[in-house]
Formats: sequence, C-alpha cells, structure tokens
Amino acid sequence: MKIGILGYGNLGKGVECAVKSNSDMELSCVFTRRDPSSVKLLTAGVPVYNVADVEKYKNNVDVLIICGGSATDLPKQTPEYAKYFNVIDSFDTHARIPEHFANVYKAAKTANHTALISCGWDPGMFSLARLYANCILPNGSDYTFWGKGVSQGHSDAIRRVPGVKNGKQYTIPMQSALDAVRAGKNPELSTRQKHTRECYVVAEEGADKAKIEKEIKEMPNYFADYDTTVHFISEEELLHNHSGIPHGGFVFRSGKTGWNNEYNNVIEYSLKLDSNPAFTSSVLAAFARAVYRMNKEGQTGCKTVFDVAPAYLSPLSGDEIRAHLL
Repeated sequence: MKIGILGYGNLGKGVECAVKSNSDMELSCVFTRRDPSSVKLLTAGVPVYNVADVEKYKNNVDVLIICGGSATDLPKQTPEYAKYFNVIDSFDTHARIPEHFANVYKAAKTANHTALISCGWDPGMFSLARLYANCILPNGSDYTFWGKGVSQGHSDAIRRVPGVKNGKQYTIPMQSALDAVRAGKNPELSTRQKHTRECYVVAEEGADKAKIEKEIKEMPNYFADYDTTVHFISEEELLHNHSGIPHGGFVFRSGKTGWNNEYNNVIEYSLKLDSNPAFTSSVLAAFARAVYRMNKEGQTGCKTVFDVAPAYLSPLSGDEIRAHLL
C-alpha cells in the first residue's frame, strides 16, 4: 500500500514511524502547508509536496492519512481530500461526529472513494470496547476514564491565560471511582468525582500568580467542574519533567447476567501510552489497511471503526489469523 501523509506535526511523524513498522506499507509522499523544503523527514527519498498541489498526486497514494486538528482542520480537509483519495482521519470532537460523517460520506461516495473518520483510541479503540461490552451486557452501565495523561486541548487553554508563558495539564482518574467501578458497585459519578486536573504553569516575569490560578480554576468547559491543582514551576523544570505526551485510560462496562440478574460482571479495557500521538498513529495505520481493502471490494462512502471487520486490520491471511489468534 502506498501511504500519503497530510500534515507533518506530532501525528504525521508518528504515522511515518508506524508505516515503517508495517511491511506491507510504504510512505509515498508527505503534503504540508509549510514550505516543502523546510520539512525534513525521517524516511530517506520520500518527496514532500505543498498541499496546494495535492490533486496532481492523486494516483500516487492508496490511502491518505490526514493529520490535522479536529477544531478547524479536519472538518474542511477530510471532505475536501476525499474527492481525490481514500482517506482516514482522527476527528475527535464527539458531538460533531454525525455532522462530519455526513459531509465526508457525500464527498467520498461521489468520488467512489472510501473514507474512515474518528479513528484513534478515543474515539476509536475505546469506542469498540464500549460497543462490544454494551452488546454483551445489555443490562449495565458504561464508565470511561482518561489518564493519567497530558490533555493537549487543556494545555493549550492554560497557555492562553494572560501572564502564562508555558504550561501543561494532566488529566488524572480518581482512584476511589476506579475502585468502585472495578468492584461492580455501579456508582453514579459526577464529573468532579471521576477526574482531577493538575496544571504545571510557567508564569511570565512579574505576572500575578494568584490571578492566573484563579482564572484557570474558574475556566468554564475546562476546569470549573473539576478539582484542579495549579503548580508554578520554571521553564527548565517544565522542559525536563513534562516534555512528553503520555496518555491512556480505561473503559468499563459493569452489568448483570442470569435469570434474576444475580451475577455481577465487569469488562475493563485499558491503555497506558508513553506517547499519545505515536499510539494514535499506529491505530491509523492499521485502519488504513482496512480502508485500502474495503475500497478494493467496492465499499465506498464514509465508515467508522464500527464498520470494519477485525480481519481487515491484519496483514495476516485468514488462515494465519485462525491458526494463531483465534
């Protein structure tokens, strides 16, 4: 498969590494909004093109992995490039997924291409865990916890507070809530009872730290609904101790089985990731294989992870999967 990458930030670099790990894939090209001569790839001999020239190379790519941001990039990019390529993205604004799906479906279906949206670990692998568990335990409750890990959106929100030079925010699951769910107690948990938020902030010289802390803790949609701790540290300490992008989390389904619902059951799926973008990229690469195969079979339009049979993700044959993984 010839893989193209659109956008060469943390996610694009992760896709490049993921392609290297899959022997049935090769990196065909990278598209960027920057000056192509300024982009230095890890893979030797792969061309970098300006995104304005993307249509010229529509026959050079089997699947284009779009590595833009969900806020403003992907709502425009994915339907646009589905006109020229089979595409996949990691759109993660949950409330807007139906709208994004409809827009991408129309573009991909018209062009006889296959698109897959919202692919990563949440939405993505966590979505599959929730679906499987709901089907198996129809009488039950869902719980999703994120972290401990860096929230890039919340970290960006911190950095936009006046007086903040730099900052990073960690989302941390409440251990007491995790323990109650694992014990099958089916607790009703508020937002504040599920997660805490921990902020590491580098203040500008002479900035009012008390004012910064107050503004962070009272920020609606980000911190106001959580118990939030703000630590003021030096730039050197931030770079030394908080330069990574770890993440992870847990999906639970706690439910009853038996004639009188006498049996308790807990399904748990968890991830512990050293690098959020590197793992997300690996999920995208596996599902790009599925997009390629589904298009070869004539399955066009827009898909999600729910529409992909697991066998489409594997480079192994059906005989090999049955012999070694079943």
